[in-house]
Amino acid sequence: MTAALWRWSACKLARAISAGEIRSSDAVKSCLARLQEVNPQINAVVDVLHDEALAEAHRADTAALRGEPLGPLHGVSVTIKINVDCAGRATTNGVAAFKDRIAPADSPPVANWRKAGAIVIGRTNVPAFSARFFTDNALYGRTLNPWAPDRTPGGSSGGAAAAVATGIGALAHGNDRAGSIRYPAYACGVFGLRPTVGRVPTFEPSTPAEPTITTQLTHVQGLLARSISDLRLGLTAMAARDARDPWWVAAPLGDIPSGQPRRVALCNPPLSAKADDAVIAALKVAARYLEAAGWAVDELMPPHLEEAAQLFFSLIRTEEKTGTSIGGGSNDRK
Repeated sequence: MTAALWRWSACKLARAISAGEIRSSDAVKSCLARLQEVNPQINAVVDVLHDEALAEAHRADTAALRGEPLGPLHGVSVTIKINVDCAGRATTNGVAAFKDRIAPADSPPVANWRKAGAIVIGRTNVPAFSARFFTDNALYGRTLNPWAPDRTPGGSSGGAAAAVATGIGALAHGNDRAGSIRYPAYACGVFGLRPTVGRVPTFEPSTPAEPTITTQLTHVQGLLARSISDLRLGLTAMAARDARDPWWVAAPLGDIPSGQPRRVALCNPPLSAKADDAVIAALKVAARYLEAAGWAVDELMPPHLEEAAQLFFSLIRTEEKTGTSIGGGSNDRK
């Protein structure tokens, strides 16, 4: 059974570990073995925390044997994108010049997952400065799509998507300013969630300067997984308060209260955009599933969508030209 634990969902692993049916160390060893098997072919994880993960798993097993309270992710293997801080590791963001930038402390999403009991087994690849829709850089090389090596895994969370798609960790941290979770999730066939700004706290102790206002208003921390239930479990743990982020909001996270309307918007592509027929068909299938589950689906187009997109990229480009944008500087947290 141990050899197949990398196939298990985060929810199943957490339940089995909590019930004493399996050990954290067995789950971690299975994921590390899977990493060793597939990562040489896809280059998704560029900083392997093998010894550290095994030591954490041993401590997790000891805590369980002592009857200590276990967190919702106790013993679950996860990966972290290499553009956020992990204490004692280099936050390179795929840039050779930053290979010695050692983080003094964990970023909030990392800290929150660890507080919930998750075990970090590796850190995933990004394009340089996390600023491209593919995943390649001079420091670590290219990440390949695990389903088709001639196709992109997406970016900038391409390493995260490729890792979770192949069973290297049940959950993968990612972040998103302009599609960096959503596009890799699509490209690698997994589920990705870009939360609303303020849902998940964010802060990088190693960053020498505050992010620009455009980035503060648009970039978020999130996650990728192989199931919706795993996304919910991972998000609940990741979204815990961290005093270092003034944007964090204590918004309820759970089911809609009884009696409140359950509505979702289905956005049709604007006239100037081209969407593949298969994508449009998949959206309509999702809408039918939601309607069957009791949701009201409104087909609409957000007002001034193209204008908003043009404004966003204009702001980003302006900040990049002045050297103040995270997207074009050494403190990228995309």
